[in-house]
Amino acid sequence: MADNIFELQQVSFSYRSEGSLFSGLNLSVKAGDSICLLGANGSGKSTLLKILCALNYPENGSFKAFGRDITEKLMEDDNFSKNYYRQVGFVFQNSDAQLFTSRVWDEIAFGPLQMGLPADEVKIRVNDILRMLNIEHLMDRPPYRLSGGEKKKIALAAVLVINPEVLILDEPTAGLDPRSQRWLVELLLQLNSIGRTIIIATHDLNLAHTLTKRTLVLSEYHQVVFDGPVEEALDNKDLLIKVNLIDEFSHTHGHTEHVHVYTHG
Repeated sequence: MADNIFELQQVSFSYRSEGSLFSGLNLSVKAGDSICLLGANGSGKSTLLKILCALNYPENGSFKAFGRDITEKLMEDDNFSKNYYRQVGFVFQNSDAQLFTSRVWDEIAFGPLQMGLPADEVKIRVNDILRMLNIEHLMDRPPYRLSGGEKKKIALAAVLVINPEVLILDEPTAGLDPRSQRWLVELLLQLNSIGRTIIIATHDLNLAHTLTKRTLVLSEYHQVVFDGPVEEALDNKDLLIKVNLIDEFSHTHGHTEHVHVYTHG
């Protein structure tokens, strides 16, 4: 059986302005998993991802990654945090929050350089990723002048260049056109097929079905109300209505009432 790479036990977390977000949260993730966090806006998906990425820290309970207790004090150790982010890559929902250099090539090279990799190796890695994602024509462009889909590719390239074991993405297809969405899904499926652990947060039910095998459904009260096969969750209409991922509405044609399901996202 694969070892747990992430393990949360009785985790509580809150924002000062919003009060308690999680209480008594338990979660385990094994190497090679493909997991979707499903929930309506405000259910806590992004916050949970940030805990896994060691950007937020539990107030109570424990968070272990790769067998170590992850704390804010431990992440202040430069050597440990550099190694952690070699293993765990995070792609933000808003690519503009992730991109900050004046040239695409420099954006992709930033992470490996910060981790102390030799310049020659960084050059090889960056050029390989540019070719892999078919974005060589963008390498001298300023990121802020790119389209939404191009920015997403650059943000992903800046993470993939480090070759992380775990790839965590927040609403990965948000703002992408259909062709770019298909490209991203195919890439993530390929990465998972070679052993990379994929964790995404979304309210897009089609994306969850296509991309992942396991889903955690979060309620609007920040509780995990389902953890299991994605097909089972998506077949549970009552569950999806309860957590505000779908809704029913009715109307009449003549004397006949029809009920339709509305999917959010």
